[in-house]
Amino acid sequence: MPRILPLLVLSLSLLLSACDDTQNRLSVLSGPTMGTTWSVKFTGTPDEGVDALKADIEAALEQVNAEMSTYRPDSNLSRFNQAEAGSLVRLPDDTVKVLTAAFDISTMTEGAYDVTVGPVVNLWGFGPDPDRFEAPAETDIEAALSRVGWQQLLLNGNELLQPGNVYVDLSSIAKGFAVDKVAGLLDQQGLTGYLVEVGGELRAKGTKPYGQPWRVAVERPVPGVREVEQVVDLTDLAIATSGDYRNFFESDGKLYSHTIDPRTGYPVEHHLASVTVLHESAMMADGLATAMTVLGPEKGMALAREQELAVFFIVRTDEGPEEISTPAFDAIVEDK
Repeated sequence: MPRILPLLVLSLSLLLSACDDTQNRLSVLSGPTMGTTWSVKFTGTPDEGVDALKADIEAALEQVNAEMSTYRPDSNLSRFNQAEAGSLVRLPDDTVKVLTAAFDISTMTEGAYDVTVGPVVNLWGFGPDPDRFEAPAETDIEAALSRVGWQQLLLNGNELLQPGNVYVDLSSIAKGFAVDKVAGLLDQQGLTGYLVEVGGELRAKGTKPYGQPWRVAVERPVPGVREVEQVVDLTDLAIATSGDYRNFFESDGKLYSHTIDPRTGYPVEHHLASVTVLHESAMMADGLATAMTVLGPEKGMALAREQELAVFFIVRTDEGPEEISTPAFDAIVEDK
């Protein structure tokens, strides 16, 4: 499920400062990955040195990409998508972990989240296929929707059954997993203060130099405007935001969002502009943000309260954006 991730990191600064106080020195590493970028900001000194840390990070991100990319025909996931009906495809442990988390979110949301929705997303012009400027025919939507359904995927250990013509896309959760994987490397290197970002998904631990919090801003959901709606001091948590206000098309006076409901095959029509999720796991925050975007403000809020999730909604109204948040989100923000 394609995502727009409008998160801004506030007060980023200082590449590899020459300061002798290593615990109060902010170091920054970055690079390209998965068609986007990654960055790691940390205090202190890695046990094996900065160069070794960067090499380990790049290797970990390359591994995720090699396993889960749908743009690489030789990735493990692409081989599954291309497999004949009835084939059992063996997947690496990390891919199984991500798939299992995706299934959990699908179960929790009764199918509002579905990693097999790719054919419908592509049909509407929001995937790798060329953009479109009018709604597809109903018969084409029905044909694409016949390929959708996470329940068709049977996972036994590390083997996934290809039932036939099912296309799995983990783009709505894999970047979050990559963030968690990099955070694990930083923990292994003895770092206690860091902020990891991959394609807009973030996870923080500890603080910046001199005990300052990692501050992350959620954008105001207004097309063409880059303003801050909410600021979160992020400590030992991950954050992911999904919004629909930068990726849509208009046809015959109607706006079509890039957020496709996998249960209907059509773009959502509710007034939820963006949703932000705080979670211990960036992978779960990533997938849940997409799921909440499909569910909308009423059903999404009901589920978030039921599951005690920390979620922040921005809803369009005639008077402008309206903020709605769960008690779990309020408790985290007010505690900072």
